[in-house]
Amino acid sequence: MRKYPIGIQTFSEVITGGYVYVDKTDLVWQLKEISKYVFLSRPRRFGKSLLSSTLESYFRGEKDLFEGLKIMAHEKEWNQHPVFRIDLSIAKGQASADALRARLMLLLKDFTGVYGKDDDEVTPGGMMEGLIKRAYRKTGRQVVVIIDEYDAPLLDVLHEQDHLDAMRMVMQEFYQPLKACEAMVRFCFITGITKFSQLSIFSTLNNLKNISMLPAFSAICGITEEEVKTVFAEEISQMGQQYGYTSEQMFLNIKEMYDGYHFAAKSSDIYNPFSLLNAFADKELHDYWFATGTPSYLTHQLQVFRTDITAMDNIIVPSSAFDQPTENMQDALPLLYQCGYLTIKDYDRESKMYTLSIPNQEVRVGYTQGLLPLFVGLTSSNVQSGFALQFWKALKDGDADLAMREMQAYLAGIPYVEGFKKKLEDAATAEGFYEYTLYLIFSMLNIYVRTQVKCAKGRTDMVVWMPHTTYVFELKTNGTARQALEQIETNQYALPYQAFGRQVVKIGCKFNVETRTLEDWLIKAD
Repeated sequence: MRKYPIGIQTFSEVITGGYVYVDKTDLVWQLKEISKYVFLSRPRRFGKSLLSSTLESYFRGEKDLFEGLKIMAHEKEWNQHPVFRIDLSIAKGQASADALRARLMLLLKDFTGVYGKDDDEVTPGGMMEGLIKRAYRKTGRQVVVIIDEYDAPLLDVLHEQDHLDAMRMVMQEFYQPLKACEAMVRFCFITGITKFSQLSIFSTLNNLKNISMLPAFSAICGITEEEVKTVFAEEISQMGQQYGYTSEQMFLNIKEMYDGYHFAAKSSDIYNPFSLLNAFADKELHDYWFATGTPSYLTHQLQVFRTDITAMDNIIVPSSAFDQPTENMQDALPLLYQCGYLTIKDYDRESKMYTLSIPNQEVRVGYTQGLLPLFVGLTSSNVQSGFALQFWKALKDGDADLAMREMQAYLAGIPYVEGFKKKLEDAATAEGFYEYTLYLIFSMLNIYVRTQVKCAKGRTDMVVWMPHTTYVFELKTNGTARQALEQIETNQYALPYQAFGRQVVKIGCKFNVETRTLEDWLIKAD
């Protein structure tokens, strides 16, 4: 049985411990060539810390650890450099700027046993500068600085401006020596989730190269589709046997669950490594990534901006809308992208516009069960009690009429809380609101659903995928169910789904704005 490095973020332990390792060392070698100062943003649990550890071993000249890996075809010298690798996730949650300053001093103290400390080094920046200079003099080699999770001390105070400003001043002073000591620095690598501007945090690092959206490094964290198929072919086959699928069918289920991340306009399909490795270890498809919890800073910012997250899927925006400094945000879209709840799905080179969507089924389920209930008050337990089994079974069996009758009965007696009632009052005539309500219900039942799906002649209100059937919905509040069905036919909304070997069922729905429930529907099966 193969060993999976779940929760192991140290490169040397992965290699010497015989764990499965997806080789990214060719990109590690290229990384050091692109710039002296490099920044990379990726969502949590995407392998940033393992990448940082790999860089540490590489610059320490630990050649034996890299035997048989891709980097051996590129690196010939294996020079040894003094390396300061600092994990700032240890510094998160500090109550004040003074507490943060003390924590940084404590982290740097680990290096003073080798390189010493002068009495006048009483600030984190002062100690950092002293360490770099002494390491350079002692070894005669330039220093490498690796800072992992650089934004961890700041994320929990994003919504507290005074506190954030004080913390930011501490971090500015901490980073200042990296530029002041440029002649003694061989390489500096900084990782995080969010993107603070260079002016506010890295005040002197005006040459910091952000590679987060460069196609050449889009696969440096995460696992590509090709790597899934080659490195984990045995695991896919074993999981398929357990589920009663062929290897090809099992791969498609894994892809639907964990694939879908793209970090550049031209990017390989990237799979979430944390979820993928857990799935292979357990031989089960579960929502591993989201189960680790919704970051509190994201929840706070969504509430601060009063974000309508029901409209955050399948949106078309310029890069400036989501690739922007955290402190310049006017809405929560950049955070949703940077945290991995949205990803790039398409790019139009002529208009330079990106399409952002929820990456995959795992995130979609977590999104609805973890984020949306905070704003609408409808929880998965509301949806899943009583109604779920009958509705899901009817859809699975292809009995669309029974499924719609179950939906009608459920909506008529839905246990809305007061906050949700207010939303109904505000949006009772909007077809989009009912589209969202169905979207939420489908998602909470772990049914794969997309809204506003583009096709040649417009946008389909909703497409729902079941194992043997694809359902295409058009919703009306002012029109009739017949008009909705005719719109599906006239605009050929179902055409893209007729080549997949599944039955295609078209459903036109009419919602009553007075009773706030499903009034009528027409069904046509191809």
